[in-house]
Amino acid sequence: MSVTTIQQFDLLVEGKITPPLSGKYFDCINPSNGEVFARMADADEIDMEVAIQSARLSFDYGRWPKMALSERGVFLVKIGQVIRQHAKELADLESVSTGKTIKHTTFIDIPAAAETFEYFGALQALPKETIKVSSPHTSVIEREPVGVVAANIPWNYPLIMAAWKIAPILITGNTAILRPSSVSCASVMALAKIIAEVGLPKGVLNIISSSKIATGRLLASSPQVDMMSFTGSTKTGQQVMELAASNVKKLVLELGGKSPNIVFADCDMDAAIGGTLSAIFMNQGQMCTAGARLLVEDKIYKTFVEKLVERTKNLKIGPADSFETEFGPLASVAHRDSVLKFIEQGIKEKAKLACGGKIPQGVNPQGAYLEPTIFVDVRNDMTIAQEEIFGPVLCVIPFNSTEQAVHIANDSKYGLAATLWSRDLEKANQVACRLRCGTVWINTYGFFPNETPFGGYKQSGFGRELGREGLLEYTQVKHIAIDQTPGGKSLVTSWF
Repeated sequence: MSVTTIQQFDLLVEGKITPPLSGKYFDCINPSNGEVFARMADADEIDMEVAIQSARLSFDYGRWPKMALSERGVFLVKIGQVIRQHAKELADLESVSTGKTIKHTTFIDIPAAAETFEYFGALQALPKETIKVSSPHTSVIEREPVGVVAANIPWNYPLIMAAWKIAPILITGNTAILRPSSVSCASVMALAKIIAEVGLPKGVLNIISSSKIATGRLLASSPQVDMMSFTGSTKTGQQVMELAASNVKKLVLELGGKSPNIVFADCDMDAAIGGTLSAIFMNQGQMCTAGARLLVEDKIYKTFVEKLVERTKNLKIGPADSFETEFGPLASVAHRDSVLKFIEQGIKEKAKLACGGKIPQGVNPQGAYLEPTIFVDVRNDMTIAQEEIFGPVLCVIPFNSTEQAVHIANDSKYGLAATLWSRDLEKANQVACRLRCGTVWINTYGFFPNETPFGGYKQSGFGRELGREGLLEYTQVKHIAIDQTPGGKSLVTSWF
């Protein structure tokens, strides 16, 4: 793919594509070569206020919340279909924007985004329960939309994250304002143009690009926004909580991670090595679920590490738009430099650098490239083992017993995900139940079906995405109590 012209993308507000009121735009940089490939509308607080009011009016007075769920589903299925129709355009933009390999965006991101819209669009009804209570009463539990929901998504998986937010928010009858990261929002703003043609009612979905922190703060603090679903760093999530406290806004937070990848001596070694490479080097390690702490049983430690390092050194580094590339650039030069500082810290703390750790030779010097990096003989109390680096830096830690592996795995402020490799499934399941995290993969990595919930423990956040649990996050619970006595009666009549 080659982007030969600089594209310009505007906002989706009040059901139509519109320029920012200020007329200002910001540049999007291709991390493979450092060149500007697109210009994004740079919304300010006034633009965001317009979007909030649009969503507010649509929810309070529009027909969207009153539609049958199946009617709303028709629109979501259409969005899934148009994503597939524009698959190449979106895959190219996702790749050139994030540095993710074109193989990754073509075969993972685009199909996954379309499938999420189609899955939630196919739902027929929200759960409704009638609870058995003492006669003559009947109790019904209804699920209703929360109202106006703001969603903030990160730069590492823009299209998938947009789908994870938009689909369940809309199918439950809410209206939405989506704010993607300014680092890599080209594909999401292209999606906004596509969605504008689907015919959603005015104000139901607003998609706002902005480089200004103030616009995100406004979403979190505005009393006109009933709920915020935020995916990003733990530090920013804490700030969102503080702002949302001013009006007791409902929150879902999916935050940082430092996931353990536990390899037992009885594993299938080839499968575990392949899974380990995916867990830390897919998307150049820029994943909240990255298996950044590799715990290897001491019986196979030396052999496993040697084979892993050899495989890592052979990864083909190159521009994201080449189908031959296995390992592309990081999302930006600034982020690459922050990862390099962690590598320097690891060396300072006496971790052993087994491979990588440098800017590679033979690539575009203006790109955001970094070699895939492995530290061995790491202690779990080191900075590189405790802090989320969000890059291709693997910390290998030996263990000598199941108890020690569980202790090391849980010795983290995060609790998002974990991976286990063992032929003994009974042992693996027992260990999985002892890990303090929201997702555990056994003999696989990165399985995210739309039917199952995803989210974290501890400082990895609270609330869930996807599945029944993720769907119901965007609803309010209402209890309706009915007295079946003719004419009814008050239970507290005798008090007066």
